[in-house]
Amino acid sequence: MGKAHVGTMGWSYSFWRGNFYPEGLDADSLLIEYSKHFDTVEVDSTFYRIPKIQTVTRWKEQTPPGFLFSAKFPRVITHVKMLRDCDGEVDRFLGSISQLQDKLGPLLLQFPPKFKLEQMHRLRDFLSSLPHKYRFALEVRNRKLLDNQLYSLLKDNNIALTLVDSAFMPKVEEITANFTYVRWEGNRRTVKGTLGKAEVDRTNDVELWAEKVKQFLDLRIEVFGYFSKYYSGHPPSDASLLLTLLQL
Repeated sequence: MGKAHVGTMGWSYSFWRGNFYPEGLDADSLLIEYSKHFDTVEVDSTFYRIPKIQTVTRWKEQTPPGFLFSAKFPRVITHVKMLRDCDGEVDRFLGSISQLQDKLGPLLLQFPPKFKLEQMHRLRDFLSSLPHKYRFALEVRNRKLLDNQLYSLLKDNNIALTLVDSAFMPKVEEITANFTYVRWEGNRRTVKGTLGKAEVDRTNDVELWAEKVKQFLDLRIEVFGYFSKYYSGHPPSDASLLLTLLQL
């Protein structure tokens, strides 16, 4: 039986006070409270900037043993430079995020729609250069990339294809590593995600996903999964529901 780690994309949301966090909880205590409910979180802030070592160390110190952080690669690598001449940024990012030590989960490489088939050779070289001591997941937002060429490349490097539940990408269940990475992204065009409550009922969707996750676990595949604020509108409720369905 595999293990499932389920949480949310980010934790530092003031609009969760009173509906997930206690009223009046200060910003420095949000992660401490979050980690009482879930054993993992996806760090979104690393997409916008490489975190300071002091920041990463504080995350580690604020969470209990066994807690795992997944983190997005900085956009300067995946979106701005699109894997060109970015060795320095990669080294600085890995050097900083590695301070999590045994609390470091998979690192997410998320590519924009403009990353196309013509750039696959660049991706191949980049993935083969990544240190094997880390776990990596990859998400594409160009549906033309979802083919056997990409799947084979990821399998060769033991990198998980990110499975997404999104209004803008097809659902794929390809397993390309000894773990899988799921992102419940939803639809930012119809869900605000800042109201502190569920805006759409996704119970049936979460129930279907629970069955899929159980299948992965039966195959001894470790699962990392994160809910966006654009899924139902209230990620803590979505994550809690899934964990209840999985009886975890």
